Amino acid sequence: MQNVTRDPESLLDHGKLDVKPRANQEAIIQGENYRFTVLTPELIRMEFNHAGIFEDRATQIVLNREFPVPEFRVTDREDRLEIITGRLHLVYDKQPFSRYGLRVKVRNRSKHLIGEWHYGDLPADLGGTARTLDNADGAIPLERGLLSRGGYSLIDDSRSLLLEEDGRVEPRDQGGTDLYFFGYGHDYLDCLKDFYRLCGRTPLLPRYALGNWWSRYYKYTADEYKTLMERFERESIPFSVAVLDMDWHLVDIDPEHGSGWTGYTWNRELFPDPEEFLNWLHEKGLRVTLNVHPADGVRAFEAPYLTMAAELGKNTEIGEAVEFDMTDPKFLRAYFKYLHHPLEDEGVDFWWIDWQQGGGTKIPGLDPLWMLNHYHYLDSGRRGKRRLTFSRYAGLGSHRYPVGFSGDTIVTWESLDFQPYFTANASNAGYGWWSHDIGGHMLGSKDDELAARWVQFGVFSPIMRLHSSASPFNSKEPWRFGKLAEDVMKECLRLRHRLLPYLYTMNRIAGREGLPLVRPMYYHYPERHEAYEVPNEYFFGTEMMVCPITKPADRSTGVAEFRAWLPEGVWIDFFDGKVYDGGRRLSLYRGLESIPVLAKAGAIVPLSELTEWTGSVDNPVSLEVKVFAGADGHFRMWEDEGDTAEDLDVNWCETEMVLHWAETAFFTVMPARGNIAVVPERRNWKLSFVGFANVDVAVTVGSAEDGAYETRTGYDEESRTLTVVVRDLPVSETLTVTLSEVRLAVQSVEDEVFALLDRAQMEFLLKERIFHAVKDAASPAAILATLASMQLEPSLYGAICEIVAAKL
Repeated sequence: MQNVTRDPESLLDHGKLDVKPRANQEAIIQGENYRFTVLTPELIRMEFNHAGIFEDRATQIVLNREFPVPEFRVTDREDRLEIITGRLHLVYDKQPFSRYGLRVKVRNRSKHLIGEWHYGDLPADLGGTARTLDNADGAIPLERGLLSRGGYSLIDDSRSLLLEEDGRVEPRDQGGTDLYFFGYGHDYLDCLKDFYRLCGRTPLLPRYALGNWWSRYYKYTADEYKTLMERFERESIPFSVAVLDMDWHLVDIDPEHGSGWTGYTWNRELFPDPEEFLNWLHEKGLRVTLNVHPADGVRAFEAPYLTMAAELGKNTEIGEAVEFDMTDPKFLRAYFKYLHHPLEDEGVDFWWIDWQQGGGTKIPGLDPLWMLNHYHYLDSGRRGKRRLTFSRYAGLGSHRYPVGFSGDTIVTWESLDFQPYFTANASNAGYGWWSHDIGGHMLGSKDDELAARWVQFGVFSPIMRLHSSASPFNSKEPWRFGKLAEDVMKECLRLRHRLLPYLYTMNRIAGREGLPLVRPMYYHYPERHEAYEVPNEYFFGTEMMVCPITKPADRSTGVAEFRAWLPEGVWIDFFDGKVYDGGRRLSLYRGLESIPVLAKAGAIVPLSELTEWTGSVDNPVSLEVKVFAGADGHFRMWEDEGDTAEDLDVNWCETEMVLHWAETAFFTVMPARGNIAVVPERRNWKLSFVGFANVDVAVTVGSAEDGAYETRTGYDEESRTLTVVVRDLPVSETLTVTLSEVRLAVQSVEDEVFALLDRAQMEFLLKERIFHAVKDAASPAAILATLASMQLEPSLYGAICEIVAAKL
């Protein structure tokens, strides 16, 4: 078998991942041709090799096996081996692995047997993710995931390539079987955390990656792109990343060189001064990524051709092409040295690796996409900033190389309807940072409602990147849509930017605690069957639950339905403060202005307060903190410089916020702690108490009484929000708000039903009958009974039921 690594030089200056691949010897049970490693009470590595050769190097999937040794018992007889942990009971006959010779029983935390696996069984897992959504028009099949209602899952690492200490990749040459058995029952979060420990944690994204990205497959000139960015600024629409699709480079080339998909030479007709253009974007606060399709290598028309061809021994006199070959160390070094580093020195911040050419290389089993992701990610750290790539998914372990590009979807409702499930379910493969073509990429039809709904989902997705094809009629500038859709899209893009303090905190939690930003409902309610029946409903960070609208509205009522399941407790609408009792199924209805985003009782959500528009992603001077009624709450907001090379404890500043819910409630913002140099010395605070009734408040800063700082309060009935504003506070001070005679806000059923009927396209007399039925009924049950007898359209009846029954 050909070897990738026989070259004495280091491949890359930054060509290593932190790995600890050798397990503790005390965790290993080994025979002549088998080896078992007990990594946790729920996780066992199982190896068989006829020659008795076992692998202790890192692989493409697995980086770390140095786990603390758990408690376990071993019974070792001549023809039978048993390994018993607190959760697993493995039985093995010491022969080549077979269905009847190797089995594992799985117990839950209560020690009840919940499943049994036999070698060769494929667990019925909950699915993972997929390589791409290219050409998807609705649902597509998903690859295998880590979680299963049956209680166990499996990773087959037998064909994974090896990662050498110097960062090189080498094929296995000893064969054999190398499996990891996950027997976590329904402890899904524990399973995921140990997967990250085994395979490497999700890296911390730079702060700018969590803002809005502008992207379009279109032949912009430098002046056109600048004009567009200036228009966004005039419209107060913030962007943090500028994406240039493939037309930044030469694409109209002599056919003797092949197609123009691959290119590394600026199109000077479109971009006469690339460095000036990139500097201009940086001055506007934008980071820049360029699209590359590297499959065709380097041809004679390219600007870097001569130097690269000479280094690789190509005949430049006849224009011999440099073939793409990531398995060749010399090509790999030249690929970065001549094709990418010079463009990075001009101002390119990271690369969009748009690989679409399949999985074949000279090395059997080596996926060129994985190689591109691996080495581009490592090389992206060479300038001392945080590593980042933008590429397609290449199987388990891809979470180490964010961000993911999901591909070119069709512009249809079916495509939108699949994306929330697809995004949340990707966490089952540990893959938390998908970037979709928000709005859809190609074909389909122009539909203002669809565009607005897609952008609303985009706000509450991992990465918010607008994108579209080169069609002159298909672009995502908000002003190209009707007035209502335009306003909705603008507000969504502003909201995404405002969410940066919350998103960046969740970014840290994802990396350090193994909790992806977007998670299926069953992660936190694994024993509730309803949690598996709402595939498009998901948690968004620690504080919110999102129910994106993915189907058209009813034309008569103007509202669209989401069939939700609300877990036990009190849930409060993020936008209007409506209070819901949980523990039930409930259809939620929304007009185009919003989607159902529900905060748990006691949730605390920090946002940037854009009193003056800015596109900056810096830690803000002015913050709005949304505090949701109904229960105690606690939140730690984490901030650092946003683009440091390493995620070190000393980089971070922590601001702790606590809500004590009682008849007299207290909300406290603690003094900033840690690296306070990364935050402003003084801050303005807008504290929005959502779902609270209007009550008396008192504000205390440190030891100062009311009046020591500029303070004002107000109450908005429509959004059920009590607001306290305190300006110019040192971050070293404690801020406390005391709320007297606290209670939840009460919905006005009459007012909300009237508003629904007022906008509905239906007969006036029917509106009056419905409204009088609501006004005159003695109880919510009487309202619902009366309306049921009227045989209303389902959408209308359902929307009124939501209003009447929100708080029972």
